[in-house]
Amino acid sequence: MLSPREPLWTVGFGYLHSPPGPCRAYGSRGRGCRVDGAFPYDDGVTDSTDSRPLKVLVYSDDSDTRQQVSLALGKRPHPDLPAFEYVECATEPVVIKTMDSGEIDLAILDGEAVPAGGMGIARQLKTEIYRCPPLLVITGRQQDAWLATWSLADGVVAHPIDPILLAEAVIDLVRGAKTLPASS
Repeated sequence: MLSPREPLWTVGFGYLHSPPGPCRAYGSRGRGCRVDGAFPYDDGVTDSTDSRPLKVLVYSDDSDTRQQVSLALGKRPHPDLPAFEYVECATEPVVIKTMDSGEIDLAILDGEAVPAGGMGIARQLKTEIYRCPPLLVITGRQQDAWLATWSLADGVVAHPIDPILLAEAVIDLVRGAKTLPASS
């Protein structure tokens, strides 16, 4: 309970701030509002936390590689994007079945996976699935990037996985996709 002397709102840097606890205006914690009533970081972009998470398929026969990809990207690689939900696959038939479901928004394929490499799977997906979601292939080395052109992949990064380069490539692919997220 507030004491009679404690102000209901304080002004700091042009924003109104409520005392600790739920915001009286919006019912959420820690979000002040500007004097004009807008949220502090309201830049016209819709709040992506309310949208459905993007489903990202991660294919590799190596569980460490799948884990490196999901850890490098995290739950949300950029504040403008919805959260990511990972679907891990270790075999080609599972990848094909999952992609055929139409629920995947982005696929990250390990080009060094065996027995079916990510580049071959990428080419198959691009030629067999109408409006295939964006595909990113992870090659064995930087010099193999030219092979990704044959696979019809939309993006390519090289092993070892650099979290910054991977996140930049994924953000570019997701922003460039015209039909994201996949229809439910």
